[in-house]
Amino acid sequence: MTPAYWTQATRELAARDAVMRQLIEQFADASLESRGCAFTTLARSIVGQQISVKAAESVWQRVIATIPEITPHTIAAAEQELLRSCGLSARKVTYLQDLSRHFREGDLNETAWENLDDEIIIKQLIQVKGIGRWTAEMFLIFHLHRPDVLPLDDIGLQRAISLHYFDKQAVDKNTLIETAKPWQPWRSVATWYLWRSLDPLPVAY
Repeated sequence: MTPAYWTQATRELAARDAVMRQLIEQFADASLESRGCAFTTLARSIVGQQISVKAAESVWQRVIATIPEITPHTIAAAEQELLRSCGLSARKVTYLQDLSRHFREGDLNETAWENLDDEIIIKQLIQVKGIGRWTAEMFLIFHLHRPDVLPLDDIGLQRAISLHYFDKQAVDKNTLIETAKPWQPWRSVATWYLWRSLDPLPVAY
């Protein structure tokens, strides 16, 4: 499901920013989409930590081939070695099982998220082992479709801003923040297009 705000966001970004206009025209055939399941989105985010989009997709496909129904119960019940055989590190296996525990015990209340602001949701999510701010931000963008998230620690975002705005020169966080100011309140959308410019597959969690 594409966010309801996508058309408005792309129109406004294209009007404000020449780079955005070019990327939006270049990748007009795709948009951010939610997979519709909070647990799956968080699990995929954990799998994708510190590896390429292509590598993450490969590992995830092995996980779902091994455990076709991904739920907190099936992941919690899986043997660690079975999950390791899918290409997951021991640390990521631990993270996935801790995530499962939080869902099974009701520590993560999906029904409440709709009315909470981004920072409060991030504080809840980072209580799970292996979920830091980056993973929580991916959840905000891909599952909750929050429109104005700027994941400053994301390497892909850093690379893309360096490439498109600063002739491949290194950029610091203050520069990222300043560059992104004209994108508000659609920084999630701008980030998605910048990711798209780097990868042959659209980013999805």
